Amino acid sequence: QVQLVESGGGLVQPGGSLTLSCAASRSIYSVDGMGWYRQAPGKQRELVATITSRGTTNYADAVKGRFTISRGNAETTVYLQMNSLKPEDTAFYYCHAERITDYSGRSIAKYWGHGTQVTVSS
Repeated sequence: QVQLVESGGGLVQPGGSLTLSCAASRSIYSVDGMGWYRQAPGKQRELVATITSRGTTNYADAVKGRFTISRGNAETTVYLQMNSLKPEDTAFYYCHAERITDYSGRSIAKYWGHGTQVTVSS
């Protein structure tokens, strides 16, 4: 079964830090273009950060200088280091892959994880 599994969400005080992780299931051979998106209550899902297979990153203006996206050595894992968190960062954070390929050669475009909640509150 192919999955992207997020972890690391939780409750943190303003100014605090969290690191989100997204790992592809073992059945996934490769992942192209990974990223993080978030959706706050009553709002549309928005881009947070993306990273290509070559390591090129892109960030939403709201998180530039505070968040850092990176990929693991296996390149099927992506991390989001979040510093100086603000209440407006509160949202459900989703991992996204432009394309995943499993060991049978099956390829799926624009694949989403189930998400993890981040709450920034005092």
